[in-house]
Amino acid sequence: MKIVIAGAGAVGTHLAKLFSREHHDITLIDEDPARLAHLSSNYDMLTLQMSPSSIRSLREAEAGRADIFIAVTPDEARNMMICMLAAKLGAKKTVARVNNAEYLAEENVRYFQSLGVAAMIYPEELVGEEIMASIRRSWVRQSVAVQGGKLLLICVKVRKGAPIVNRPLREVSLPDSPYHIVAIKRRGETIIPHGNDSIRHQDAVYFMTKPDYLEEIKAIAGKDDYPDVENVVFLGGGSTTERALCRMPDFMHAKVFETNEHRIEELDGVVSNSHVMYINGDGRDVDLLIEEGISQAQAFVACTTNSEMNILSCLAAKRAGVRKTVAMVENLDYIQMAESLDIGSILNKKTIAAAYIYQMMLKADVTTVKSLLIANADVAEFVVAEGAKVTRHPVKDLALPATTTLGGMVRNGKAHLINGLTQLQAGDIVVAFCVEGSLKRLEKYFK
Repeated sequence: MKIVIAGAGAVGTHLAKLFSREHHDITLIDEDPARLAHLSSNYDMLTLQMSPSSIRSLREAEAGRADIFIAVTPDEARNMMICMLAAKLGAKKTVARVNNAEYLAEENVRYFQSLGVAAMIYPEELVGEEIMASIRRSWVRQSVAVQGGKLLLICVKVRKGAPIVNRPLREVSLPDSPYHIVAIKRRGETIIPHGNDSIRHQDAVYFMTKPDYLEEIKAIAGKDDYPDVENVVFLGGGSTTERALCRMPDFMHAKVFETNEHRIEELDGVVSNSHVMYINGDGRDVDLLIEEGISQAQAFVACTTNSEMNILSCLAAKRAGVRKTVAMVENLDYIQMAESLDIGSILNKKTIAAAYIYQMMLKADVTTVKSLLIANADVAEFVVAEGAKVTRHPVKDLALPATTTLGGMVRNGKAHLINGLTQLQAGDIVVAFCVEGSLKRLEKYFK
């Protein structure tokens, strides 16, 4: 597949590296030589030091032959224009990064599609959605809703003394259980479990279930003492915080610590929620946090642009008694360290954006791909095609890749969990858990 990426910032570089590992034909365009340094020599890709908005550079990059053209420069207007030019030159599909939620309104999406911008991605909007999903259930590390919430994939960190610890899965997750354990993350390794495997203290366990059975999972994971989140503290008032606040439910109250007075005024004008209080101060100041009642908060979200600050702030919030913490960690090298410190949920804008774009590259009918950062895995919703390989045998006889598992499905609007005896049918929407790099291998079973 030929992929052209305009913009070698954090998202563009991450995408280029990710796709080059899968041996796609990658061209990365940026006018800044520092951003392109070492990429072409260390990765299988072509780098062009040219203006991405130049028609000459687009022609040199062969944008007209691109299966997918991605514009992720810092300037959203430039991204839109570049995608329009690439579409005019012949690019089959275009994706533009934007910084304005207004563009994502349905009528505006259709308008820009008519101009050649096939899809738009607003990473901060995606992360804001992830934050609210994470803090709605303080005992859950990550939650992925499928088909409007008919099925849920949740990650729970299991503590010592939980009812499911040190028991084989054949006793814990039976074929008729209201949940399936689809993966376990243990000391840096993601395990697709079998009946003889057991859950250990400090494992991050991924459950596929229906919303009605969340309380049962909460109990067996030893999380009954976790409170519902009504009060949340945000460190940093950037775009990610803004998008999270716009999604905050009415029963929650938030305090936002932001050092820039002008930014507070901007937030107050955009976020129409009377349950939000803005504090012009440094949220790293523990005395200030205590003075502002952090001990009354059930969740703390660190959304500054500094990964180290976010990690350390979450540790401070934990020590102050906050049960649920969420850290934005943009430096991928810090992810494993942050997880080892047990600070709570960890989100990364680059991987969330990459998962969104990745689904557009798959040839099977895939409705959603979400990145599970801690598991180094993806969860995808596949629509089963007529005559697809997955319809020919029960799941246990499909010889699926060992690094994948099918957790649940939606058939005729009704959710079902999948076990070895399940026979899939055309039109089923199947939720697959795929350890990093195995999504493409699973794809052929659904075509």
